Amino acid sequence: MRPEERLAVIQRCVVREMAGLGQVFRVDGEVVRGPGTTAVAVREHPGGDGGGHVDLGFVLHLGRADAPVVWDCAAGLGKTEEEKLANAVKMWATTTASVLVELADGRGVYADRADHAELPGWHVLQGPAAVFGFGNERLAAWLAEHRVLPALAPALLPGLTGADPVGVKLFLGGKAGDDVAEVRVDGEVSEAASAALRALDWPRGERLCWARLFVLLTAVRPVGPAVVPAGAGAPAPVRTPAPAAVRPRGLFARWREARRAGR
Repeated sequence: MRPEERLAVIQRCVVREMAGLGQVFRVDGEVVRGPGTTAVAVREHPGGDGGGHVDLGFVLHLGRADAPVVWDCAAGLGKTEEEKLANAVKMWATTTASVLVELADGRGVYADRADHAELPGWHVLQGPAAVFGFGNERLAAWLAEHRVLPALAPALLPGLTGADPVGVKLFLGGKAGDDVAEVRVDGEVSEAASAALRALDWPRGERLCWARLFVLLTAVRPVGPAVVPAGAGAPAPVRTPAPAAVRPRGLFARWREARRAGR
């Protein structure tokens, strides 16, 4: 498949998958434009192996020179290259695009919001975990009950400098004796975080099973003191309602099965 044909297939799949997230996107040259200033850019995967790899960048403010772009790569399985690309985009939409949509939408429909004391200065947006392979219920249940990101915080924090937002992708699974654990921060492998993920006691079975997860970290904005005009009285105290009781949950209580998609 020629590069221009691959681009056309990927863009069509992005339009379809974003529609599934309630977003109207349309192809506009080299990008796929969405609501407001959002867009999805496509770049050729390094190596150009003709397989099912896609590199997609979610643009938050199209047209701004300093606009943040959240890049992520995904891979899909299938009998044809088009099927592989379609499954790769579906995997990206399930785990990554859902988080970016929630960032703009803010209704708690497509991802969960959480703050962790182990990650001071950062808000966390956590998307669904895509768990696929044999016996995936065990791995899905483990992810739902364990606080994975706080456990990785000591290894992640030293690398969280400069960029905002920061995309963190986790890929783990395999089988007993042949497992894989990889953490990418803004697309780059973090060896320390990957080692910390591998050290966790997620279930390794006798048959292959994997999980793919994506988390977006946004910097906490400091709130300055209110400015009181000269001669004005002291501002009335603001009553803050007590937080509602929330049942403790693991980081990835949301999960979706994806048998034919990949990393």
